[in-house]
Amino acid sequence: MAKDLSDIAGLPAELGIDDDLARADARLRIRLENRRYGKPVTIVEGFDDTDLDALASELKGALGTGGTTTDGTIELQGDHVDRVPALLHERGFTVDG
Repeated sequence: MAKDLSDIAGLPAELGIDDDLARADARLRIRLENRRYGKPVTIVEGFDDTDLDALASELKGALGTGGTTTDGTIELQGDHVDRVPALLHERGFTVDG
């Protein structure tokens, strides 16, 4: 029995079709929280099977901000609600309104 889609499709696993489909299926949500002293934090949640540390690093570099990963979410320092959806779309993710 086939273990993943690349076995079924007959494509080499190096193409990463399973990773692309996992990204397309994930429905991400972005929200803003105010933390201590009124500091805004942008939170991205809804990831299934993604290397969050690598993605968080890419987002932090693109936005020029700090952040972390916690319990399957990415937390970015500052209000980036307007910019994060476009960055995630570029990386193949779907963001819910």
